[in-house]
Amino acid sequence: MSYGIPAAEPSADIPVCPRHPDRPSYVRCQRCGRPACPECQRAAAVGFQCIDCVNETKRTTPGVQSVYGGTLAAGRPLATYLIIALCVVVYVLQWLVPGDVLADQFAFAAGYVQPDVGQFEPWRMLTAAFLHSQGFLLHIVLNMYTLWIFGQALEPILGRLRFLAVYVLSAIGGSVGFLLLTPLFAPGHPTSPVVGASGAIFGLFGAMLVVQRHRGGDTRQLWILIAINGVIGFMVPSIAWQAHLGGLVTGALSAAVIAYAPRGKNRSLLQAAGLVLVLVLLALAAWIRVTTG
Repeated sequence: MSYGIPAAEPSADIPVCPRHPDRPSYVRCQRCGRPACPECQRAAAVGFQCIDCVNETKRTTPGVQSVYGGTLAAGRPLATYLIIALCVVVYVLQWLVPGDVLADQFAFAAGYVQPDVGQFEPWRMLTAAFLHSQGFLLHIVLNMYTLWIFGQALEPILGRLRFLAVYVLSAIGGSVGFLLLTPLFAPGHPTSPVVGASGAIFGLFGAMLVVQRHRGGDTRQLWILIAINGVIGFMVPSIAWQAHLGGLVTGALSAAVIAYAPRGKNRSLLQAAGLVLVLVLLALAAWIRVTTG
């Protein structure tokens, strides 16, 4: 027959872990000097630290920032992947949902075509950037490939939130550009709804141009890329060059706000205020166009 023998309580002379007083602990934290049991030990550059000191270090150590003040995001460009995933999911839904329901509800048109398609519903200026032509597969393929290329370059430099802000503003700017440069409704001359991320993609072109210029890099290849795509936009009737131009200008302006904001503790605040100002200018331009015709 065996009998359970209760564990002996550590004596006052034996160091114990503050988190687990019933555990003798002969290893001490290199930072605070308190004993730490194996469960509470964390490997440090020299020896071990207790879990409390490790957590305190995380709380008090400022995050590593990118060159433009954003939180440095090492590894995969998650914001870029998120945008690509959203566009692909919406594209699949365009095929699964009967008819052109998604296009009817979320596409953008510059003219007074129908009450449910046009500038009366301003959110379409953004949602249209997540739709793509179902009759031309290369539309989404080329846009997503270009987004993947430029997102991998820009997102680590700007930071995820700033990159997302530039992309969203460029998408809206593309719609505003189309609105400003396209004739409004005239009887017998309806305008077609616009879909696609091309305006936002051109915004990344503009943003990369500004960033390269600010960092002293060579911009000749970017100018050539922009020129080639610009010419294609004018030559192919189904391509909305107005959206490309609007996105390009908006992306460049948004990146300039981020890149040229003065360094200092208020840098992030100034960048945020500048991006909000860009959004206000876009809204004002759209409102003037709609109200004045």
